Order: sequence, then C-alpha cells, then structure tokens
Amino acid sequence: MYKKITPNPLTLKSLIDYSTTHFSGNTAVSFVEGNATMKYAELGAKINEMAGLLYSFGLQPGDNVALYCQNMPNWVVAYFAVVARGLVIVPILPDFTRAEVENVLLHSESKVLFVSDRLKSKTDGLELPDLKAKILVDDFSIIQGEITAAKPENLNDIEVKEEDIAAIIYTSGTTGRSKGVVLTQKNITFVAMQSYTVFPINEHDIFLSFLPLSHTYENSIGMLYPLMYGASIYYLEKPPTAASLIPAMGKIKPTMMLSVPLIMEKLYKSQIQAKFAKSKFTRMIYKTSLFRVLIHRIAGKKLYQTFGGRLKFFGIGGAKLDSRVERFLKEARFPYAIGYGLTETAPLLAGAAPHQTKLQSTGYAMEGVELKINEPDKKGVGEIWAKGPNVMVGYYKNPEATEEVLTADGWFRTGDFGKFDSKKRLFIRGRMKNTIVGASGENIYPEDIESVINNTQYVVESLVVEEDGYLVAKVILDLEAIEKNLSHLKSVFEEKKEKYVEWIQHFTKELNAKLNRASQINRVDIMDEPFEKTASQKIKRFLYNKANQKKK
Repeated sequence: MYKKITPNPLTLKSLIDYSTTHFSGNTAVSFVEGNATMKYAELGAKINEMAGLLYSFGLQPGDNVALYCQNMPNWVVAYFAVVARGLVIVPILPDFTRAEVENVLLHSESKVLFVSDRLKSKTDGLELPDLKAKILVDDFSIIQGEITAAKPENLNDIEVKEEDIAAIIYTSGTTGRSKGVVLTQKNITFVAMQSYTVFPINEHDIFLSFLPLSHTYENSIGMLYPLMYGASIYYLEKPPTAASLIPAMGKIKPTMMLSVPLIMEKLYKSQIQAKFAKSKFTRMIYKTSLFRVLIHRIAGKKLYQTFGGRLKFFGIGGAKLDSRVERFLKEARFPYAIGYGLTETAPLLAGAAPHQTKLQSTGYAMEGVELKINEPDKKGVGEIWAKGPNVMVGYYKNPEATEEVLTADGWFRTGDFGKFDSKKRLFIRGRMKNTIVGASGENIYPEDIESVINNTQYVVESLVVEEDGYLVAKVILDLEAIEKNLSHLKSVFEEKKEKYVEWIQHFTKELNAKLNRASQINRVDIMDEPFEKTASQKIKRFLYNKANQKKK
C-alpha cells in the first residue's frame, strides 16, 4: 500500500517520532551482515538516550554538534539525537583531511564531536576551545569531557520549529574553500517528504546505502526518506568496492539504491565496452543500432541479477552521467533514475523516475519547487535559478557569499547553465565557473568534451582546462589495459621515448576528429596520479587550474 506521509510540522522531530511509533517492529537500520540491527522502537529509544547524554554536557538548544564518521547504524542514532532534540548537526565528510576537519570544528564552534574509531586519529591533538566532549560513535563511549548537568526530564517536550536551523553542512566543493550551508528543519524535511512525488516507497522497501551520509544526497534521499516510510536501510562495513558491493546486493536484494555516475561508468567500461572492443567483428556489429540494443538488453538482464534481481530504483546524482552509459542503461531497461540538486537546496531540485528518463535530462522540477532559466541565450541556455521551501537560509557566518547566491526575492542562483525542452524537462549544460569562452565568444562546456574523451579506449577519466587561450586535456590512462592489449606501450610511456610523443599526437588527432571546431584540444597531458575528488566524485577542478597546477 502506498500513501504519502506529511509530517506536521515539517521537522525532523515529527518525522522520526512518527516513524518510531508507527513502524516500531520494522527493521530500521543494520549492517548488511546483520550486525548492529535496530528496529524502529529501539532506534527511538537510543535517540533519546543519546540526546540525554548530549544535554548532560551542558548544551543548550541551538548548540552545534559535529558528526565525523563513516556510514553505520549508530550514525543515524547520533544524527537524530541532535536534529530531533533541538540541537544543530554539523556532518563532516569522512574523506576530509585533518586540516579541513579542524577548520570545520573551529568555524562551527561545535560543542560536542561524535567521531568513529576509524577516523579518530585525524582529530587527536586538535586544539578546539569550544569543544566540551568527544563521543566514540562505535559504542557511544565518552572519550573526552565530563557530565556537568542533569539531562532534561522529558526530551520529547523540547520544541523544534520548522524555521529552526537543523544542519550546517560544509561542502568540500570544487572551489577550494569550504562553506557552511545552513539548512532549516523545513528545508530538509520538505525534500524527504517530496521525494515521494518522484518515486513512491513503503515499509517493505530495502535500501542499500553506501554513499557518505554526511552528503545531503544520501542523507535526504537515502536515509530520511526511507525512515519516513518505515523502510529498512543496510550499510556496508567495508568500503564500497565491487568486492564488497556485489555480495551485499546478492544478500539483501535491495529495491532501492543511490549512486554517483562514476560507479556505473566504471562498470560500463569494464563490463560492456571492453567486451565489444576486443575484435573488429564485435566492434562492427556493436556500431549497428539493432545489434547494440540487443546486446545491451542481454547485458542489462545479467546486470539486473547482479544487483539482486529486485531493484526498482537506481538513483544517479551528484554529477552528469555520461551519455553513452545512459544510453546503455536505457536500452538495457535498467531501472535507473536521474536527479539534480545542490547542498544549498537540501539537495533535490529536479528528478526523473525510471519510467520518465530522457537521455541527458535531469527530469522535471520537483513538486513544490520553482525553476527558471535566467536570461537565456538564443539557444535557451542560461543560469538555473530555484525557489522553494528547500532553499537554504545562507552560508554560516558568511553574509557576503550568501548575498552572491540569494536574490532579495528568494531565488537561489545555482551556478549551473541549463535549459528546458518543450515538456519542461531540465537539461544541464555545465557549471558556469567551468565554462570557457571561445575565441568567437561561444560558450564551451568542458563536461561535454570530457564525455567524448572518457569514451575513448584506454581512458579512465579526463579534465579539460584552458591554458594560455588553448584547450588542454588532462587524461588518466588505464595502463594495465594498454599493457595487456599493446604490451610495448607501457614501457614506452615510462621511458618517455619518441614513440610516446607519436602516440600522444595520434591520440589528439583522433580525439579532435570527434569534436567540433570550437572544442578542439591543443594539448593532451597524461597524468600520473588520480584526480582529487569531492564526496560526490566530482573532480576538484580548482586544483588543476594553471595557478594551482599540481605537479605531474
């Protein structure tokens, strides 16, 4: 049975209190292997117990509490002990460096830090004058601080309002300096509630969660949404590699999963593309649409079984999905869905369920959210502006940055170029700050060029930048695949001989044959190390601008 749930008021307190009461006997969270399993009733009890501990350190409603931990059932307990009981959560991404963690803790003036044993060493020895206590998430033991106050007699009596701040989320982003995005109770709860309008779920759904919970995408849609409807969420105890994901999917047979494009793109390259590039015959038949669709349909059935055979929704967001990979998913009839949003919008702005997907579109504006293209050009392309109950209050202690993105009448400037088609489906062209203006004044979108490069044999990933008025492609190659197929080439690369230069010239020529005149690549640089990435697996482009050029 499917029925939309509307928390009243729109707060995370309403959301979790309803779920722990109405779905008390259902499994709420667990590790895939069955460890640390909590039913909703137990989850509710632990949330209250942990909230009581927080207030016993002398905290007051509105105080900030940081959470630095990899995904686990206790992450959920810690989160709700904060946001549902009058405090403000400051989730920190697990891959933040020690310096970034220190910056977040100091800037947010967090009073308590939840930290996991795996990440604790990055926080040891930091001088944090505002910090009253440190709690180990693994078992909720106190590792620093002393109890100084009695806990409130009835934690459920603590008032939580829709306009109260619920979270300050520091984005690693791609601009170099993290900013604290301030989201209210209503901002976050609205997105969890409206996710139902994109794709409905119920208490029988099974979520496999492996993206960082401290990222709004997984937090809102992969945690809050299923908890609102009494569904069950399973976490991996190991990092999400193919070796851990495939057995996990076979064991719990998820109905719902969220991912970033990179994971499916790697799968496509290794499992699909590689198989049909082996011989001239397979390459030839793969080029014909009839055989390609047939091959994709067969491969799609196998892929669906690999994912457990019950998948209804495989959400892809966080970055643009490669066009060839999307074509494969569509022709394979794989139940993929596409979403678009930003941390500043908690995050969802637009989405397309599996039955609505259109190649390279991020779907329709979510119900209750208004989207418009500001000052479109002749092709209908302009900056995407958004307005709705999910738009942030602003950046924490940064009114100048807030003013840059929020208009006086409530529109949020996304910083993304996009356009609508005749059916009001949204198409993203690229980040405004990444867009390069060509010699004739035309806009060049690096993401489009990178999509072509990434579909070239032996390329793992790429980044296109402008240097001295020319386009330069920075490319990471799959040297193992090259060595396997062209055994002499790896040694040629390593020794930097003349043939290496010849190969690069040939590669550049072949690449430019696929690109329009404005997008021609002047130089290809082969990178020695993987690109540094954000939590949603976007390359940190600012690191590779000429001014910040990393040594190769």
